Amino acid sequence: MNHYLTFLQLKQTLVSKHKNISPDLKCEKLLQQIAIRFFQESALTVTQAMALESIASPATLHRKISELIEAGWIKIAFFGANKRTKYLVPTAQMNHHYRNLSKIMFKA
Repeated sequence: MNHYLTFLQLKQTLVSKHKNISPDLKCEKLLQQIAIRFFQESALTVTQAMALESIASPATLHRKISELIEAGWIKIAFFGANKRTKYLVPTAQMNHHYRNLSKIMFKA
């Protein structure tokens, strides 16, 4: 069987159990970018996130960032003395979500 399709099936099952914490597709793409950049130790700024036009328009991205913050997936952080630059960083909820996805990926 195709491992990727097995993964998608398991992911769908996971998401259906937790609809209240599952982000929509645009939010999920944005979360992926935030997670990748954070993992690379180069946190994404709000300005950089709003420039991800391959995901959505800047206005939509601004709304999605707000939704993700309100839902507890990400938070705003400041690094160093510069308090003007806002960085998007993962929360425990986001880390838990990606750990669960990792588990089902290995299961597939």
